[in-house]
Amino acid sequence: MDLTSIELKFLLQLLGRPHYRASIQKIRPNPKTSAAKRDKICLQLCSKGLVDYTYEAQQFAITPAGFTLLNLDTTSLPVTPAELWTLRSCVNRSITPQEIHRKVPVNERQQMIRNLEQRGLVKVIKTQLREVWLTQLGQHYLRYDAYPKGASPSLSLNLLCDYICFLRQSLYYSDDQDDFDHQDYSNEQAAEEVLFDPFSTQSLSTEDVLEIIRRLDKALGGENYLPIFKLREKLQPLFSREELDQLLYQLQRDDQIELSSLQDVTVYSESELAAGIPQDIGGSLFFIRLN
Repeated sequence: MDLTSIELKFLLQLLGRPHYRASIQKIRPNPKTSAAKRDKICLQLCSKGLVDYTYEAQQFAITPAGFTLLNLDTTSLPVTPAELWTLRSCVNRSITPQEIHRKVPVNERQQMIRNLEQRGLVKVIKTQLREVWLTQLGQHYLRYDAYPKGASPSLSLNLLCDYICFLRQSLYYSDDQDDFDHQDYSNEQAAEEVLFDPFSTQSLSTEDVLEIIRRLDKALGGENYLPIFKLREKLQPLFSREELDQLLYQLQRDDQIELSSLQDVTVYSESELAAGIPQDIGGSLFFIRLN
């Protein structure tokens, strides 16, 4: 896959950020790159699977399915009062989150919109990108497939330094991947092989996923409380969001894991919180605990 020089510089700027993740406001491929052009580049890279992002809804409208729901007996439907107020607020026209009824707390409005959008009850018309990060596919591209060409001296030494450090780190982890133990167990070997090869066609068994959870928690010192966003990061692009959610639900039904919500939301970023599993009632599921 060929990238333009400005797309490549966008990726390289992420290499200098913790966990290859940054606020979109901090990414500026060129000094004169406008915010609109920057966002367009981000979306182009996302369409190629090299980056992913979070966003905030700036304008949204109710859908026909949303109108239908409001005409039903909502007391027997899996919809919260806050979601109902959100739907009622946009019955007559498209609105901004600030125009949602005051009964919906300001800090919950984006989550309400996301929940309703996922269920097809509202349509987001205008968005604002918030955070962007390099996917596993993006990291693989920069390690093995990137062949920059051209004579223009537009690459700063800082970007070059970040790229060199990234490649050196890759060489270091080839012998000790992500600081995990290397023990002679078949499940661990299978999980290790797939976990660090985003193009593997081998399907993960539930035992493999459980082993990945155990290793991640041990490496991060989570004391058997692994944030779901950490597992999502490691399993990109092997699992879509929906596929991983369903797998975690199945493991919970099989009494292999427990899923719990987060009490103090100030500890994590908005994108990390958004990586949880939204619930119709109460906060999102955020932690994984092995039984």
